[in-house]
Amino acid sequence: MNTTPSLRTSFAAVLAAGVLAASLSACSSGGDGSKAGDAAKATTASSAPAAAAGSASSAPMTGGGAAQAMSGQPFGTACSAVPKDGAGSFSGMAKDPVATAASNNPLLSTLVTAVKQAGLVDTLNSAQNITVFAPTNDAFAKLPKKDLDAVLADKEKLTKILTYHVVPQRLDPSALTGAHKTLATGEVTVTGASPDFTVNSAAKVLCGDVQTANATVYIVDTVLMPTS
Repeated sequence: MNTTPSLRTSFAAVLAAGVLAASLSACSSGGDGSKAGDAAKATTASSAPAAAAGSASSAPMTGGGAAQAMSGQPFGTACSAVPKDGAGSFSGMAKDPVATAASNNPLLSTLVTAVKQAGLVDTLNSAQNITVFAPTNDAFAKLPKKDLDAVLADKEKLTKILTYHVVPQRLDPSALTGAHKTLATGEVTVTGASPDFTVNSAAKVLCGDVQTANATVYIVDTVLMPTS
């Protein structure tokens, strides 16, 4: 389906656009005051185990995707494949706009090729506060080669597919579930909860809440296709 002038106009318009600490101290000169101090100590000692248990039960579990998602860190099975340092690391990508950040991530080289083919590098890099569902190289490899080649050769269709992966607002994990309009005007629907999200009942989030200078990225295992 060809991108209409109104869609291009809409797309361009969208793009332009502690921990408190408390302490108790008691001092006494003896007699009743000493007894009161002893009672206070006993009360504090008896309540300490319960307070400790409460802290342990409310603290996020460590070492898992859920804990990472709750702490605002990138989460998911594919996050371990992201370089530990350099421009392609999480800290490195956070400094660059999204298309540039993706070009430094070894998981996304096919996506970067497609973005360049569609002429969307500058467009995505200049957009503000967007969410990108970024298919991995393996996601593109699921497509029959002749179909992928045909899409790469059709700039208008490629642009529609790629912009279908972009939502014109930043979505953190707590806001991800639900239906979201994309820059291609169609909607993507996300189901699940941290750290297990699925997009359009097909694409699994492999590494989520990745920050770039202008976007929040969710790396997915399947290319999303608009319905029309």
